[in-house]
Amino acid sequence: MNLFEKFNIETDDEHLYEVAFTHASYATIHELDYNYERLEFLGDSVLSLIVSEYLFKKYPHYEEGELTKKRSNYVCQNALIYYSQKLKLKDYLHVAAEESNLTKNEVISITADIFESFLGAIFIDQGIEFAKEFISKWIFKYIDQERVFFEDYKSAMKEYGDAEEVSIEYQILKEYGVPHDKTFIMACLIDGQEMGVGRGKNKKEAEQAAAKGAMRKLRLGRN
Repeated sequence: MNLFEKFNIETDDEHLYEVAFTHASYATIHELDYNYERLEFLGDSVLSLIVSEYLFKKYPHYEEGELTKKRSNYVCQNALIYYSQKLKLKDYLHVAAEESNLTKNEVISITADIFESFLGAIFIDQGIEFAKEFISKWIFKYIDQERVFFEDYKSAMKEYGDAEEVSIEYQILKEYGVPHDKTFIMACLIDGQEMGVGRGKNKKEAEQAAAKGAMRKLRLGRN
């Protein structure tokens, strides 16, 4: 289906949306002077603002820390990937290589990126109220369902460390791969003793996996 019909967008600037779905690899091969990265930057802030406002109003008794934790669940990469897949945004993507030739990390990143770049284009073209309507229709239902996209195992381990008066640290055990497709293996240390090991496509993801492993070993009651 046509992008504009699908999302009920009336625009005089279709090129803006062309930009929103143009990956840097495609732009390089076709010698274009644009790609979606600037719109992705903008869309990230727009999403954070709109979700923050909704949470602020929905949970009037929550303190700043609780709101921040809630928001992180709905703007994390896992959430963006889910939104993007549900909206089938990859149908409109311009990328140089076929998906089968992209690394797993690149596919994950692009899938998340284009949700934000599309939202950035909507904001520039249609304004903040339309952007709010878009997020209200497609995203707020997941907040209302309290769907979990991201478990913050590091924060849970920090709480454990504070309660038990032990130190929680993370250490890189290994990293490998080319610069744009690295894998990190991290250890979660409790008072210097290795308690969990995890891997991820960046340090933060690997730390979360290591913390999850430590929680399982300690039987702290999370998945």
